[in-house]
Amino acid sequence: MALCKYAEAAAAHPSTETETPAVARDLGVGERTIRRHRAGQCCCTPDKGGTDEGVTSYTLTSARAWGYEDFRKFIASTGQDPDRVTFNWGVTSNPAGGFWNKLNNVRPKGGRNFEHVDLPALYAAAEASTPRPVPVTGTRGTVIVYADPQVGKTGRRGGTKELIERSTIIRAKLDTHLAAKDITRILLADVGDGIEGFESGGNPMFTNDLSLAQQLDTYGTELFKFVNTAHKHAPVTVAGVPSNHTAWRNGKQNLGRPSDDLGLLMHTQVQYRTEDRGMDVAWFRPDTYDESVAVDLLGTRVGLVHGNQFAPGQGVSWWEKQTFGAQAAATADILVHGHYHTFSSNVAGRNPHTGRQRWCLGAPTLDNGSDWYRQVQGRDSDPGLLVFDVTENGFDLASLTIITA
Repeated sequence: MALCKYAEAAAAHPSTETETPAVARDLGVGERTIRRHRAGQCCCTPDKGGTDEGVTSYTLTSARAWGYEDFRKFIASTGQDPDRVTFNWGVTSNPAGGFWNKLNNVRPKGGRNFEHVDLPALYAAAEASTPRPVPVTGTRGTVIVYADPQVGKTGRRGGTKELIERSTIIRAKLDTHLAAKDITRILLADVGDGIEGFESGGNPMFTNDLSLAQQLDTYGTELFKFVNTAHKHAPVTVAGVPSNHTAWRNGKQNLGRPSDDLGLLMHTQVQYRTEDRGMDVAWFRPDTYDESVAVDLLGTRVGLVHGNQFAPGQGVSWWEKQTFGAQAAATADILVHGHYHTFSSNVAGRNPHTGRQRWCLGAPTLDNGSDWYRQVQGRDSDPGLLVFDVTENGFDLASLTIITA
């Protein structure tokens, strides 16, 4: 089996460093080569089987239904670090007795790599990265739902200048909000439409004030700034999903796979910046052909989907079908989505895996206004940032707030 440049250099001269930039300097190899090796995406990674780009899946029988920690222990038994992979899981009854424990889409964190792009504004923002947060002993996690900024869009609330001012004010208020808590971990849930794009099918079209490249640059910078603000207070998990405005498309026709999404591309770019600076940030994205993802936050499963997969008010019905189909959000206690630019809250039955009541939450928008929608429906929603907490008991309803400018 061939060895990559990092493996060869490390075998010849083992490094005592741990952070990627320091190891790269010590061994004289590129940081990207080290990242790919550690993620199991280079030529010297053993083939573990699977169906797509190193993905592995398992179905295991047991007398009792497995929980999340059982699946993590199994992943560890295969020689993989459960903290360095993403996976979906579910449990169904075995007619012969016992249970089928299904572990799907086990893959290195970060999914498929895109080409690295140098973005000046993103680099400039990364220079001010926050240090690793001080560990705390609490059991409270905070979810920040970043929804529909649609960078580059113009409307009655202004354009890019006004969007940046609004986001800056909201981030300052978020900073104060987080400082008042003893937080163990923060989940930044990006539910999509980070840019306006030029193929969204709006009427009128092309009312943007930024080019596509400028939209991506600004969105990446805004995303990093939200990650950076959260990182001051606790380690951060970032999850993102594909969406209609960030899709690779021709008009309203999507091209390629769900993972071929410009918003997810920018997540990859921001991830590189956080890794280069040694920030305590974990990243989750859906499988190549999936449009939703679920992540664990202190024992509470939080599912994400953009929302264009269902009609207004039909999020719970869509989620029910995902549950029966053992899809990504099947085991989630909370489902968050955007797309409809308004806050909504619905009870969605009970999770048989945890016994907790399920909640489906729609996030308000951060954008400059949907004037075409206002002309048709006579209303639109004030911009804001949805924030709530989870504890060892699950969703803390009393903590739910919307931060506005």
